[in-house]
Amino acid sequence: MIKTLAFIAVLFVAVLHGGFLALEMFFWDHDIGREVFSMTPEQSAQTAVLAANQGLYNGFLAAGLLWGLFTGKRDVTIFFLLCVIIAGVFGAVTAKPTILYTQAVPGLVALVLTFLSRSGR
Repeated sequence: MIKTLAFIAVLFVAVLHGGFLALEMFFWDHDIGREVFSMTPEQSAQTAVLAANQGLYNGFLAAGLLWGLFTGKRDVTIFFLLCVIIAGVFGAVTAKPTILYTQAVPGLVALVLTFLSRSGR
């Protein structure tokens, strides 16, 4: 049961980061991105290249989580979950406090479940 919950939680975090990739790389300078990030068209146009770079990094996080998840490499999964949590905390402190809840907390939940799944609880 815990293994299934851990799998679903990690998959959820990976899908979130795939969504972040799409939002930042492809929809940043569109109505969707401007609405999500409360930007004017001028702001989104000026920051689109930076957002695309950030989106690429989110894609790497998603890929790493999927790699660990589907190969059964727990150490890889744990590493990428820690990266997600650290990036989420950093983003919350430096950019937008709600990033803590949209990125770091789901990563932390997945990490805890991943650890619990090993102990057989």
